[in-house]
Amino acid sequence: MNLKITEQKRVSRPDIAFCLIREEGTRRVFFGSSDAKIHTLDLTDEKPEDGAFESDQGHQSYITGLAMARPGVLVSGSYDRQLAWWDCKKRSLIRKLPAHEKWIRKVVSSPNGKLIASVADDMVCRLWNSTTGELHAELSGHAPITPHDFPSMLYTCAFSPDGQVLATADKTGQIVIWDIASKKQITTLEAPIMYTWDPRARRHSIGGIRSLAFSPDGKSLAVGGMGKVGNIDHLGGQARIEVFNWEKQESIAAIETGSVKGLIQCLAFHPDGNWLLGCGGDGKGCAVLIDPAKWEIAVELQTQYHIHDFLLNESSDEIFAAGHQSIGTLGIEAV
Repeated sequence: MNLKITEQKRVSRPDIAFCLIREEGTRRVFFGSSDAKIHTLDLTDEKPEDGAFESDQGHQSYITGLAMARPGVLVSGSYDRQLAWWDCKKRSLIRKLPAHEKWIRKVVSSPNGKLIASVADDMVCRLWNSTTGELHAELSGHAPITPHDFPSMLYTCAFSPDGQVLATADKTGQIVIWDIASKKQITTLEAPIMYTWDPRARRHSIGGIRSLAFSPDGKSLAVGGMGKVGNIDHLGGQARIEVFNWEKQESIAAIETGSVKGLIQCLAFHPDGNWLLGCGGDGKGCAVLIDPAKWEIAVELQTQYHIHDFLLNESSDEIFAAGHQSIGTLGIEAV
């Protein structure tokens, strides 16, 4: 695999962008911010002009999840425990509802667009009707307390490509696989190395599974986080990706970086399964390209900023990234 990743464009910002959605067929992005607002930029412009969604009734804290309910309508989730529906053209609020009892960590839409999944630190995944906002299902399968008697966190979720299965993952490294039709648990997987507990100096922990991605055929599930950490006050562990055959409950690959460190915050497979991309970071950012033929690292790149979320364009040769004080693009090309 002879590919390279290059940073192409970076728009510096005063805030942190946690989550990202792109308007299909364009280079216009919407992102959730640490300033509790949704912003939009057109990255085609030489100097993109910020367009904030202004609403007195909007979120009151970090916006950490964004999903497209249908063309022109966004759903956002926040540390304020609320879900909100937005009209993109008018940049106005459609509805807002109390969704969780603790911080919302991730919001995703199903492949057919009919459901919105949200996960939060109340350790519950909830499925919502994307059009009406009505609660469709509540999935509870993660322990609220870690083995060391501290509150856990439910960081992320992902739908399978056919939309029949949903995966959720938590701070201790547990993954639960759900059947959408029956609303029941299918199986569980474990990636405990992604969780570091310090029993002596600080009685504190770090890590957890921060990202999930199903392969295009739905048979493999990639899990992103960080390896074991010496100093739990810093994201100083090697970036780590583990891949499972989830139906057989088998780990088929465990990959740790060499030159870059930090959390793998977001993952995506190439639509044809040609590669797996993970991005994240520690103080700086990282992008890691994996060759699925060997489950080996093909490219490691340290980026200028910690990447919290990314999306691919239609041809999968451009990465739209949101992160620490930055929105930008990276390119993937053959060499």
